Amino acid sequence: MRVIGIDPGLRRTGWGVIDVAGARLSHVAHGVIEAQGLALADRLADLFAALTAVIAAQAPDAAAVEQTFVNRDAAGTLKLGQARGIALVVPALAGLTVGEYAPNAVKKAVVGVGHAGKDQIAHMVRVHFPGIGPAGADAADALAIAICHANHLQSAGRLTAALARAGA
Repeated sequence: MRVIGIDPGLRRTGWGVIDVAGARLSHVAHGVIEAQGLALADRLADLFAALTAVIAAQAPDAAAVEQTFVNRDAAGTLKLGQARGIALVVPALAGLTVGEYAPNAVKKAVVGVGHAGKDQIAHMVRVHFPGIGPAGADAADALAIAICHANHLQSAGRLTAALARAGA
């Protein structure tokens, strides 16, 4: 199974693609979409077009997007929510199931603690995938989101198998 993780942002949206084969995870690709233009609508249109192209090129089977956390700047949170909307709708339009994860859940899945810093996330992503150098914190976060989703899918698969054995 191929999973794309998306770390939405208005200026920079990270994406990371991994392959999942049982418990084995392997890096496929990663990058950052940098939206051009000053107007919000232009940045959202750039994000939509670029993310559509990434999904078409990488052909994932599932997607995962980080949930927005609410900060002190309500206007900023609302604008980030619009970018997150694009990050949710593009994979959905491609027919993918989209998982959503809180930032603390992603950090806990990759680092082991829910309040890890970006440098810790980037380090652990490099531990998972030796030899890659994520293109900044946004791509590392996106790969972490993909790892979190892969872990969730594996757990769900084990639960389904256990329930099937119990019912047999």
